[in-house]
Amino acid sequence: MTEPRPEAWPDIPYASWAETCAALHLWCQIVGKYRLRHTPWVNHSWHATLYVSPRGLTTGTIPDPGGAVSVAFDFRDHALRVTAADGRTSSFALSSMSVAEFMERFRASVESVGGDCDIHGRPNELPNPVSFTSDTETRPYDGDAVQRFHRALLDIDGVFLKFRTGFQG
Repeated sequence: MTEPRPEAWPDIPYASWAETCAALHLWCQIVGKYRLRHTPWVNHSWHATLYVSPRGLTTGTIPDPGGAVSVAFDFRDHALRVTAADGRTSSFALSSMSVAEFMERFRASVESVGGDCDIHGRPNELPNPVSFTSDTETRPYDGDAVQRFHRALLDIDGVFLKFRTGFQG
């Protein structure tokens, strides 16, 4: 495993990408709720997490009643990709859009590959949550900031993978 390179940590001043970060957070909640709905419970809700991948974030395999599905945020090509075990795929561009529009595009993508996207429609652990379908304000998408964030996630993932192996019981 490659050690993180401190000199390579990208500069991600929060103020300049706060709105993109907020949109990405809500979009990840939508995808996470789909995974949560279809994946057997694991303590601490670890079954709902997204995993860092070389291109972005992924759900891994989700056992949907219509057949296994995976969802990936591709932060290199700025796309969301939904893939079914039978080979069907669907994708759409990540760009400036409302949470409601992301929700509709995501639902359509999941259903087009045979999945069931009946999820809880509100974000969690946010003050005064607005349902995903009612959040119609267009949010910005700063692709350069998202790529810097992804580069940081890759290094952070390496640190966490190494750290968790240090405990021997």
